Amino acid sequence: MKRRSFATATGLALLLTSGAIAQDFDLDALIEAARAEPPLTVFDSTGKIVDIAEGFSAKYGIEAIGTKSKATAQMETIIREVQSGNVQTDVSLIADPAAVIGQLLPAGFVESWVPPDLEADIKPEARNPLLVVSSPNIFTYNTALFDTCPVTNIWQLTEPEWKGRVSMQDPLGKPSYTDWFNQMRSYADDRIAAAYQAQYGKPIESEFDSAAEAFVAALAANGPLLTDSDSSAAEAVAAPGQTEPFVGLVSAAKFRDNEGAGFTLGLCSGMNPIIGFANATVGVIVKGTDSPNAAKLFIHYVMTAEGIAPQAEDGKVSSNTTVGLPGDEPSGIGEHLNELLTYNAASGLDDWDTRQDWQDFWRIHYKR
Repeated sequence: MKRRSFATATGLALLLTSGAIAQDFDLDALIEAARAEPPLTVFDSTGKIVDIAEGFSAKYGIEAIGTKSKATAQMETIIREVQSGNVQTDVSLIADPAAVIGQLLPAGFVESWVPPDLEADIKPEARNPLLVVSSPNIFTYNTALFDTCPVTNIWQLTEPEWKGRVSMQDPLGKPSYTDWFNQMRSYADDRIAAAYQAQYGKPIESEFDSAAEAFVAALAANGPLLTDSDSSAAEAVAAPGQTEPFVGLVSAAKFRDNEGAGFTLGLCSGMNPIIGFANATVGVIVKGTDSPNAAKLFIHYVMTAEGIAPQAEDGKVSSNTTVGLPGDEPSGIGEHLNELLTYNAASGLDDWDTRQDWQDFWRIHYKR
């Protein structure tokens, strides 16, 4: 697959800059200014935004309406509103960082704002633009069928034993998967190659320019079960009564179904070289909002433990390093975060530019 060039780190930094950070940040003054502004409209791709908005309103006495909306719909709404000069959306939490970096920020539709008093606690790679949370997508197995994960190396998923028995969302309809492919090539290619050698006892040799491309091609050719949702992928692995051995790639949030729906999902910890990937959610303020201070206050709120608590329950990891996951989070991913391929926004523009290339690559190599 022909690879497009990366944007330089310097150029990307300039592209994403949202203005100088105030030296004398006063949270109390921000709260006072926010209370004088109109109510907030906030969107996110998870229904937990309703709970977050209600918590914000209760804490600050500022009306905020949270609505669940897919990333593509959020972006279309923002572009339409800004272009028409009729901005109704104030804050968007968008689970498609590459699209935000490639479309919304450079065109000036939104801005990224990092709370100055929290900046030191936010991971440097999550500040430009502001990544609110990372959502782990992890390899899982059925604990009712296996004592431990039956796969210890991702290359095993490309072998005949697992042909048609890997469930995952369709990369043609899930951009975070093609971003994962590109992030593997950008940041984990040496580890993918080393895992191949560990599995087969010889260096990887293929027609492709990278080990990541070779892995993606081999996975596609092994006929994974493609679904239109995490729920369906999780059902294939560990729904009650499931007797077929599947390994799935699903969101950590699906582990709540172990209690709620009787699922038996288990985390494939220790898989060489990664146990999955983390997709990031970008928090942005829409240009032209008539509640700029309230919008900043909301961003500040979701970067705290109190604000992000409803999502932390689902295994979503705050970029604020002082905020952890609850002890009863069902997937247990908190003990294995260093085994994930975390999202790096430095190549977000390249993720965006190569998205169609990766979709074509998957389409060419996929076999049922």
